[in-house]
Amino acid sequence: MTADAPRTGLTYAAAGVDTEAGDKAVELMKDAVRRTHGPQVLGGVGGFAGLYDFSEVATYRRPLLATSTDGVGTKVAIAQALDVHDTIGFDLVGMVVDDIVVVGAKPLFMTDYIACGKVVPERIAGIVRGIAAACEVAGTALVGGETAEHPGLLGQDEYDVAGAATGVVEADALLGPDRVRAGDVLVAMASSGLHSNGYSLVRAVLQHAGWGLERHVDELGRTIGEELLTPTRVYASDCLALAADDAAQVHAFTHVTGGGLAANLARVLPAGLVGVVERASWDVPPVFRLVRELGDVPRGDLESTLNLGVGMVAVVGADGVDAALARCAALGVPAWVLGSVEALDAAATDVADGDLVAGTKGVQAGAVRLVGDYRA
Repeated sequence: MTADAPRTGLTYAAAGVDTEAGDKAVELMKDAVRRTHGPQVLGGVGGFAGLYDFSEVATYRRPLLATSTDGVGTKVAIAQALDVHDTIGFDLVGMVVDDIVVVGAKPLFMTDYIACGKVVPERIAGIVRGIAAACEVAGTALVGGETAEHPGLLGQDEYDVAGAATGVVEADALLGPDRVRAGDVLVAMASSGLHSNGYSLVRAVLQHAGWGLERHVDELGRTIGEELLTPTRVYASDCLALAADDAAQVHAFTHVTGGGLAANLARVLPAGLVGVVERASWDVPPVFRLVRELGDVPRGDLESTLNLGVGMVAVVGADGVDAALARCAALGVPAWVLGSVEALDAAATDVADGDLVAGTKGVQAGAVRLVGDYRA
């Protein structure tokens, strides 16, 4: 460089980070975010911290805070491949707030985090609009978030999302294993599809079969890509309404996510009891049968990976079954009797009738036994 040559320093934009694009994304999403705000949210969009007026806790005798964090997993690869980004937010919100509602807590507020290779304002805004729409369904305020541009770490069209939420429950209304008794009944609440778990298996199956996402599948009535991108059902408001119905006698919920039905149900049963799940009690949706047949996936792997059509389970008192089913019907959530809770020694006398699952997720609690065969 000669002495009189102009100096050209390296800028942040030249390094791959566009702060103006981030600002544009905020402008595109802020109205959707504001729609989740009630009078408890202070400060609006764009502050360093989200503010939530928690003075309502004064009405609680012994408030317990509940918190959860999660992501969407490899389902984001489907959204990216199809260039559809406004539904993935339902998967994020469902994975987070529906873990909180399991203990009977009302999810109050949520924050999100998006890491991407390049901020495309319309794409980021689409993701957040989906998150906000799902928060509206859940009755949860979206009080803040962060979008981080990571050039060189992620490709220009790649992103990942995560979120966290906080809720509150009255101590004497806490749901869980302490309330569950032998003789209780398991009420299944239908999933909307695969939800947000097991996509590494599903994507491997499609690759093995040589199927593209654009392939139309008659039994699904749409392309396989459209099926895989079906948003997760968000249960929070429905579960709270069910728990508030004294006639339903709700003792516990379990959210069927990673690990499948049996592993997650075992976590909310006390030691000494077993949940007996009747495989013949429901029709497994076509997408799950498709995965099994395309990949010749063993039944045990399917059951320990996918929800198989059951997204949430309520454990209710025997006298509350009719009320619980009626409440679910009124809420528009398909539900049915999945099985029952029994003493472990009595249910374990003939293990040939089913597969026993216990000691999952590091929790030493109850067990679950799946019996019989699925409907043909």
